[in-house]
Amino acid sequence: MKLTPPKIRSYKQDGRKIVMLTAYDYPGAKLLDEAGTDIILVGDSLGNVVQGKATTLPVTLDEIIYHAEMTARAVTNALVAVDLPFPYCQLGPDEAVRAGARILKETLADAVKFEGGENRSATIAALTAAGIPVLGHCGLRPQDIRQNGSYQVQRQRESLFKDIEAVEKAGVFAIVLECLESELAREATQVLSVPTIGIGSGPHTDGQVLVFHDVLGYSAGGTKIPRHVKQYADLRTVITEAVKQYADEVRGGIFPAKENSF
Repeated sequence: MKLTPPKIRSYKQDGRKIVMLTAYDYPGAKLLDEAGTDIILVGDSLGNVVQGKATTLPVTLDEIIYHAEMTARAVTNALVAVDLPFPYCQLGPDEAVRAGARILKETLADAVKFEGGENRSATIAALTAAGIPVLGHCGLRPQDIRQNGSYQVQRQRESLFKDIEAVEKAGVFAIVLECLESELAREATQVLSVPTIGIGSGPHTDGQVLVFHDVLGYSAGGTKIPRHVKQYADLRTVITEAVKQYADEVRGGIFPAKENSF
């Protein structure tokens, strides 16, 4: 059965942990959906892991719609959320609603994800009033990297609670909490009526999200595995070895063999 924002929200009351992962294309999303993922996020992290860029900032609305269309088309059960890319969370209600409406109109996605707290809560309220479900995102916000200068663990309790309470009031169905101290994430989870989904925020949130490429060890290499990531496979080695074997067989005249020929 297709998951919806109200169903995801009910998981908190049911005590059921939410499983969330990113995906950026049809085959990846299909595998995640078949494996039982609850939320599939078409993240602007595609700027880092797919496009090879240093930050998420260069990702355009057209690019994220391109990836969201093929990703959401693969999904039968999971809820598909799509990041509002920079600067649509920052431009105010009108621009955010236009961008969110494009995402829902041009893809089969179910919701948008919005980076921002108290100072952008009016924009979240405008999105939800327009019938666009919103997954919030507080704590560390990658789209603010130019202002903050680095990705750091978030320890400011007062500002965090202002943000999460304003975002909840604005109508989000869940909130991603990124890179919070574990006990701060626990406190936030306890005070909110909507589910929290942690990334780098410890075990006490209502769910967890990680990046597809990090979980599967599917990267270009040379990058340090972040502390908050657990790598469950090593696809980089599997793929590299498979391609090396293919190359050796082509160069050695082994492939294609008779059974591979018409």
